[in-house]
Amino acid sequence: MDGFCWDRRSTAPWRMPDFTGARVGLLEARLGDDIAGMVRRLGGQVVCAPAVREVPLAIPDLCGGFVSRLASARDPVLVCLTGAGVRALLAQASQQGCLPALHDAMERATTVCRGPKPAGALAAHGLPVSLRAAEPFTTAEVMSVMEPLPLKGRLVALLHYGEENAALSSWLRDRGAELHDLLPYEWHLPEDTAPVARLADEIIAGRIDAVAFTSQVQVRHLLAIAGPDRRAPLVEALNRGTVVGAIGPTCSAALESAGIKPAVVASPPKLAPLLAALADALHNRPTA
Repeated sequence: MDGFCWDRRSTAPWRMPDFTGARVGLLEARLGDDIAGMVRRLGGQVVCAPAVREVPLAIPDLCGGFVSRLASARDPVLVCLTGAGVRALLAQASQQGCLPALHDAMERATTVCRGPKPAGALAAHGLPVSLRAAEPFTTAEVMSVMEPLPLKGRLVALLHYGEENAALSSWLRDRGAELHDLLPYEWHLPEDTAPVARLADEIIAGRIDAVAFTSQVQVRHLLAIAGPDRRAPLVEALNRGTVVGAIGPTCSAALESAGIKPAVVASPPKLAPLLAALADALHNRPTA
């Protein structure tokens, strides 16, 4: 239902604020068209600048090594941090001819999901989820949901996102897990960086009303593409003129570590609440 969201504490719908012609910068790549469509339906003008490219990586010795270890392990644990990682792992197993063996091994494993996306990717293949991290789906919630599990000497396969989650890997090793890190894709800069560079210029010039950040890596890539000469004016513009929205606490922390204070942090960490909060913040920002 366009323009409406449901408050889960109430049976009544509430109307999502609209952007009323505001120019909204989007850095999302994989779901860029979907988010742009949502912004346009809410009356916004979209400035798309995909900032991240997911590059597939071959998992070394996937069938003969990892799948065999997972299948033969006693009560293994599989930790899934993203839906993209789950899909990439299963796709590689299919290409190499060991998908049935991997499916069977995953079916008997204790499976931990960071959020709804990896859970959905597993469900699409008929695979169960044993434990689900709570909102806002950060590393801390993954650790919390795994805290009761005995991990000493136990095989734990950690399926990362576009870079290794060093904090979670270290925590699992400290708990005595026999850790197997899996990195099926990496985050790279886009092949064409010009749209991101133009967005940076537009933000500095005060021609972008809001920017929606939907992952932590978008922050780093925007600043990297802007370059050292434009970093300071870009950060200043994001703090003073442009309404900045982060999809959740991890993204918010990346912004704050770069010196950018987000005006909006979506709760729950999903697209519709993020866009609703951005639109509301635009309506309520002080006029000059």
